[in-house]
Amino acid sequence: MSEPTTERPASGVAAPPSPRGFAGLGEMRHLGLLVALALLVVVGLVTRPENFATASNLVSILALAATIGVITVGATFVIIGGGIDLSVGAIMALASVWATTLATQSFGPVVMAVCAILVGTGAGLVNGLLIAYGRLVPFIATLAMLVAARGLAQRMSDRKTQLIQPENAALVDLSTTRVLGIPLMVYIFALVVVLGWIVLNRTTFGRRTYAVGGNPEAARLAGIDVRRHTMLLYALSGLCCGIAAILIMARTTTGSSTHGDLYELDAIAAVIIGGTLLTGGRGTIVGSILGLLIFTLITNLFILNGLNTSDQLIAKGLIIVVAVLLQRRNLKERAP
Repeated sequence: MSEPTTERPASGVAAPPSPRGFAGLGEMRHLGLLVALALLVVVGLVTRPENFATASNLVSILALAATIGVITVGATFVIIGGGIDLSVGAIMALASVWATTLATQSFGPVVMAVCAILVGTGAGLVNGLLIAYGRLVPFIATLAMLVAARGLAQRMSDRKTQLIQPENAALVDLSTTRVLGIPLMVYIFALVVVLGWIVLNRTTFGRRTYAVGGNPEAARLAGIDVRRHTMLLYALSGLCCGIAAILIMARTTTGSSTHGDLYELDAIAAVIIGGTLLTGGRGTIVGSILGLLIFTLITNLFILNGLNTSDQLIAKGLIIVVAVLLQRRNLKERAP
């Protein structure tokens, strides 16, 4: 009677890591992020209790986090899949400018929203095609898109801020209308986060994302179309940029080529702080959102305390360096 055999991947190719294998590490990191959030809250209560612990300040924090947060969800998928997207801020700006042109506004707020989503998804799809089928390095492809999208936005708007017309005020209502004291745009952000978590943790697409980021060759041998999946990841990131463009148009009542400046850095930093590996294969939506809230609270505390913006950037840079060093330390400790 023959002994049972265990199927193994091809010689020299490691099996893709399972996200469940990192469950304990993820929970520990989330606990650390929650502690960091709690410390920031304490700092706010101690330094500016009269301004920090107010309903208006809480709404301001959530509104600021909403726009970057939607982009962060898309960035989480891309980085877990082993890529990087430097163009998210520029794509959001392009989508906002395209949606606020007079020709688009004449069709109403629904068409404006659809236009922003289509422009964002289309730009993300171009990134995906260049990377997956054009064999360009993600850093180079998305850097080129950053420059091109920002330039196209400037060309379309003639470097001018485009105001949303009064007849399209329904779009602005996303920022001004509140349910239980919270703007509608925050609920849209929460919906995107929930859908992102479901897709990443409860669908085949999510499992394939971990597999492609963890070991592309093993994923290919397992029957996954790695190039097609990579293209879809960047299209998803572009879709999130389109949704973020709607939110920033609602919050500022404008479309501008300057929207989203350095948003790519905030989004990527939030993902890294949240525990997602830059090399791919590991990460969580929850961790990314906690990282985003940490960054948003830091920004809020600096503003309330009247500290210099340059000091804020220095603090964020130090946080990113510490997060990466902790990642490397954790990986070395768990290396066989």
